[in-house]
Amino acid sequence: MEQTSNSINILIVDDHQMVIDGIRSMLQDHTAYVIVDEANNGQDAFDMIANNSEKYQFLITDISMPLLSGTELCRMVKQQYNHIQVLILSMYNNIQAVKEAINAEADGYILKNAGKKELLIALHRITNNGTYFSEDIIPIIYNQYQHKRQQDEQLKQLTSREQEVLALIANELTSEEIGEKLFISKKTVDHHRQHLLEKCGCRSTVGLVKYAIKNGLVS
Repeated sequence: MEQTSNSINILIVDDHQMVIDGIRSMLQDHTAYVIVDEANNGQDAFDMIANNSEKYQFLITDISMPLLSGTELCRMVKQQYNHIQVLILSMYNNIQAVKEAINAEADGYILKNAGKKELLIALHRITNNGTYFSEDIIPIIYNQYQHKRQQDEQLKQLTSREQEVLALIANELTSEEIGEKLFISKKTVDHHRQHLLEKCGCRSTVGLVKYAIKNGLVS
């Protein structure tokens, strides 16, 4: 399709040429969107953008690719060329993939089994300063939000000092070492430890470590 002055210039990145060809076919009758370049790995795509960033307004990228993943490509583009909007196109609908895409500031995420209609909806919403996530992705985002809210609620029952002690326990510091680090006595640390066991519903230090990891106090 011939490019017009109002066309959105798209760079598409996928290590499967069939996917690129398929999307080209989907968009060939739509003058609003023009695929002006393609790449088969994230590094080549980033090099294209770095060499002429004003050429592109939109990036469609897979996640799993050689040399540079789609999420890393998205992160780098958003950090350096924020005018470029990014749609992740992936076969993965697991929580880790979605979290990585969101953390990389992707403007949208659709699955590779999406049809032409959904692709066009995603392009329209994103290019009109919105976002678009597939219906299959929404429950993952919602559940992650709910999980984070539950974590926040659980941590509210702990004082800031108790959270500090818990994080240090999870990092395998002894009561003596925790006391030295926080400038409190071992007896005070043991007192906090006992309160933590009661508040967290744990029976041992192992339980406290699991609680700390679950609630994001340690990685």
